[in-house]
Amino acid sequence: MFADIFRNNVHASGVVPQISLIMGPCAGGAAYSPALTDYVVMVDKSSHMFITGPDVIKTVTGEDVDMETLGGARQHNTTTGTSTYLATDEADAIEFVRELLDFLPSNNLAEAPVTEHEQELELDDADLALDALIPDSANHPYNMRAVIEQILDDGHFLEMQALYAPNIMIGYGRIEGHTVGIVANQPMQFAGTLDINASEKAARFVRNCDAFNIPIITLVDVPGFLPG
Repeated sequence: MFADIFRNNVHASGVVPQISLIMGPCAGGAAYSPALTDYVVMVDKSSHMFITGPDVIKTVTGEDVDMETLGGARQHNTTTGTSTYLATDEADAIEFVRELLDFLPSNNLAEAPVTEHEQELELDDADLALDALIPDSANHPYNMRAVIEQILDDGHFLEMQALYAPNIMIGYGRIEGHTVGIVANQPMQFAGTLDINASEKAARFVRNCDAFNIPIITLVDVPGFLPG
C-alpha cells in the first residue's frame, strides 16, 4: 500500500501541487508521503511526524526523547525544514492552505489564478521610503521584508518556511494581479549570507515555481557564501 502511495507522489511531482496538512500524529510509513509533497503544514504542539516513536527509540537505543523533540511541528519548521508553515491551531492551518491554493495553478499546464488589481501609478510615502531603506554602512542590516511588501499588490506576502534558514526568504505574492514567487536574502539574519540550508530551501522553491509556470522576482543583497 505505501509503495503505491509513494509512487503516486513521485509521478504527481511537478504535475499537480501536493499539499500535506498534518493535524495529529503521523508515524511509520505514513510519514514518508508528506516529505515527498510540495508543501507540509503542521499545527504547533499537536502535529508530530516521525518514522518510529519515543517508545521504540527508548527500547532500541536507550535514549529518552519526547514527541516534540523527535518530530514535533516546531522541530520540522526550524530544524529539519520538512514543514512549510507552523500553524497556531487547526483553523490557522486551513486558512494558510486556502491562501496558498489561491496562488497556485491546478496543474503544470494551467495558469496561476489572476485577480483584479488597480494599477497604482502615483508614488506614495512608502515608495519614497525605499530610497532611504538601505543603510550607508554595509555593516548595518535592514529588513528585506519591507522591500518585498512594497513591491507586491496590497503588500501581501505569503512566506514559505519562515522559521527555517531565515537568512533567505521565499514565498508568493502578486504583481498587478499575477502570481509571482519571491526569492530574497534577508540581511537581518547572518547579514544575508548563504549557507547550505538556505541554498537548498531556495533551490527547491525555484524548482516548484518552474514546474508550475510561476515567474520569480529575485532580490539580492548578499555578501557571499557563509564560510565553513
